[in-house]
Amino acid sequence: MLNHKLIHPEINAILGRAGHHSTILIADGNYPAASKRGPRAELVSLNLMPGVVTCTQVLEAILSAVPIEAIHTMMYETEGPYALKGDPEVWESYRQTLKAAGSSLKLEPIEKWKFYDAVVTPDHVLTVQTADQQRYANVLLHIGVRM
Repeated sequence: MLNHKLIHPEINAILGRAGHHSTILIADGNYPAASKRGPRAELVSLNLMPGVVTCTQVLEAILSAVPIEAIHTMMYETEGPYALKGDPEVWESYRQTLKAAGSSLKLEPIEKWKFYDAVVTPDHVLTVQTADQQRYANVLLHIGVRM
């Protein structure tokens, strides 16, 4: 019997094989998960219907299962049709989820196109595709070590 919140068997298996510096992408419903992932990354689709499940829900589950040493968000655009005037609301949800998990990690935004580059590396082991409809909800987690 698992003692953490994450009970998805395939995600648990992938995380069990992952190690230090491996990365996990929690992708929103707009992310091109089929084409923007590492060469060995596995894709798990949890996009049941719009808004179910969310990136925040997946983050909560993964934080309960593995140590995370860094968390990167996709920096929002400040000009153009997808521009935002400030941090996406979902980022505050991430901050609250990190705090509730006992983590002192801070969100580290990466410019949009560099974020894609950071995902498509050999260290990328898992993409969890959600149906989150919030813009700039993508989050890249870096697995740490057990202390």
